[in-house]
This record gives sequence, structure tokens and C-alpha cells, in this order.
Amino acid sequence: MDWVACVGIDWGDKEHAWVMRRREGGTMTAGRMGSSAEEIHQWMRGLREQIPSGRVVVAVEQGRGSLLYALMGYDFVALVPINPRASKAYRESRRLSGASSDPLDAELICEFAYKHIEELRVWQPDDALTRKLRQLVENRRTLVDRRTATTHTLAATLKEYFPQALQWFGGETSPLLWAFVARWPTLDRLRLVSIEEITSELRGQRRRKVPAAAQKLVEQIQVAIPLTDDRAIIEASAMYAQSLIAMLLPLSEQIAKYDQTIAALWKEHPDRSIFDSLPGAGPVLAPRLAVAFGLDRTRYEHAYEMQCYSGIAPVIEQSGNQRWTHARHGYPTFLHQTFHEFAQSSIPKSTWAKAFYREQRKRGAGHHEAIRTLAFRWLRILVRMWKSSKPYDEEHYIAVLKAKQSPLVAQLAA
Repeated sequence: MDWVACVGIDWGDKEHAWVMRRREGGTMTAGRMGSSAEEIHQWMRGLREQIPSGRVVVAVEQGRGSLLYALMGYDFVALVPINPRASKAYRESRRLSGASSDPLDAELICEFAYKHIEELRVWQPDDALTRKLRQLVENRRTLVDRRTATTHTLAATLKEYFPQALQWFGGETSPLLWAFVARWPTLDRLRLVSIEEITSELRGQRRRKVPAAAQKLVEQIQVAIPLTDDRAIIEASAMYAQSLIAMLLPLSEQIAKYDQTIAALWKEHPDRSIFDSLPGAGPVLAPRLAVAFGLDRTRYEHAYEMQCYSGIAPVIEQSGNQRWTHARHGYPTFLHQTFHEFAQSSIPKSTWAKAFYREQRKRGAGHHEAIRTLAFRWLRILVRMWKSSKPYDEEHYIAVLKAKQSPLVAQLAA
């Protein structure tokens, strides 16, 4: 790659420190720019005036998506994301104290990129559809995580004063539970409700065999024994439970809106047929897998690149005669979750995946270790599918396993 200068930027909340080093002569300049959009673009115009011709390498730590997206519109810039662990290790190798400051960090980022430019990959932004889809699936997952945390809190609250509600209405994630506790948050108040009101609520929640279910519920309510008679605990907890449900309802509505928007965009995605073919992917994981790879087929040459980057590949360390393996740290969390969750969801849908997981557990692997090992195997298949743009074929893969006389074949019929 031809370039005339290298810039290192250290991200800050209110301002960003930068250091520029020219290729010819190695002269350096440094400064700061504000974090607002206007200040960033003004700085970029000034950079072009300083260097009127040639390409400028701009290095910034990964995870600074807003800054990358702000700079990607300038055709004279080659954006190079730096792994935060790599920049941290480089900083610690240069400064044994581990001290960190914005100007010095910007200088080290610039120096790291300047010296290793041939080994670093220039960032190529995905197409607009993939970028939008990536943002949507990540935001959806954030909302789902918040809903999950809130339902766990709701369950813990009900267990303190009204545990029967969790048994009668289907658990903490059940809309039926939310509906009943929102209207009648305590056992005492539920006992005052008529069978007609209970029947009406069950019908509103589209329950099956409503008359029989209503009669059974009334009988359970009448013989139930309160966990506590302390009115202070009951009233305070009941109010908290209703507050939690008041947050859960709009959260679920927003997640449903995200599902609709993602589904509409997914219909237009060029790689839809590839990732929809995967067993267990479904409408949630298929778009997540697609945006994990993007449309640029040159981004990853080998499966091992993605296995390491996502944190699915373990780390093997050796010192003298000792050799040990441990889980990788410092990976993109959402990407790691995507492959881990897909591997788990594939087990009921894929014959070989189920056999592989079962074999790993027999060898003594824990649940998550076995899932991670399965995800490692799946990534080989995913990268090959993605590179060739061919959908997944379970029968073909099993035939390949048999042709290679894989030990896994013996487990397929089990």
C-alpha cells in the first residue's frame, strides 16, 4: 500500500489526541481535536490541506465505530483499526509502569501502525444494508439482555412474597404472569377476584381450554398458603413487581418492532439463502451470522482468522516442558455470543452437531466448553460457505465425514 503519512488517534470522551508521522523523514506533529462531528470533519479538512496529495493511514483502536464511520467518507484515508490488546501490550512493552495518557497513547498507536503497516489490515466498511442490519441486531440484543435482567429481578421479587404466581402462570417470561401480577399483585387480592374475571383474563391472553384452566386456578388460589403475612414486605414487593412489569411490556413491544424491521431488511440481504440454510439459525441468528462476516469475501482468508478474532479458538501456551490450553480473552463479545448461541441452537437440528456435543460431554467437557468446541468446528463450515456463497447441506457434510472415516460417524446412529 502506498502512503505518505501515518496518524494515530487516541479516543477521548470530549476530545481526541492525535499524532502524525510523515513517511519521508519521519517528522512528527501532534495535537487535539474535539469529539463533535463538526470538529472531526474540520480536522480532516485541515489534514488534507497539510498533505494535499497521497494516502494517509489513520490508526484508531477497534471499537471506536462512530469515529471510523465519520472518517470513512474521505477517500484519501486508509483506516486501520488496532486491536486494543495489541496497543496495550505495545504500550506496556515501551512503558513498564503501564502509565497511560492520551497524547502518549496517540503517539504509541501511531508508532505501532507506522512500524507494522504491512501486517495490519485496512478497514473496508460494509455496504449500507449490512451496516444497518448489524446495528439493528446488536441493539436488539441489548434490549433482550435488559428484558432478561428485568425478568430475573421479577422472579426474585415474587419469590420473596408470592412464589405461587411463578408456578401458576408459566414463569418469569410469561405474558400471562405479567398480566395477572400487573392487575392482582398479591395472593390476597387474587383471592377476591371472581372466576368470571379470571376467565376473561385467560381469554385475553389466548389460553386454551379456558373454563377448565380458570376452575383449576381458582381452586389453587383458595388452598394456597401465603409465604409471609408481613404487610410491609408484601405491599412494597408488590409495588416493585408491578413497576418491573410496567418496564417489561414496552421492552417487549420494542423488541417485536426490531424483529419486524430486521425481517424486512433480511429479505433484501444478498447472503440470506446461505445463512437461512443453517440448522437452528432461524430469523434471529441468521442475520447475526451474516453481519458477522459481511459481504467482503477478502476480509477473512482462513477460518482460523475468525476463530481467533471471535474468541472461539482456545489459546495454547507452552513454557519449557509444560503446555496448557485455556479460553481466549479480549474478544468482541457480541460476535462471540453469536457463534456460541448458534452452535447451541444447532444441536437439536443437526445430527452431527448433536453427536459431536454428546461426544465432547463424554470426554469430560463442561456444557459451555463443549458448545465452544462445536462452534470452532462450525466456523470451518461457515467460512467455507461464505467464501463459496453456497448454502449448507447436512447430507453432504455427513457424507464428507464418512468419506474421511471420521470417528464422529460412529456416534451418528447412537
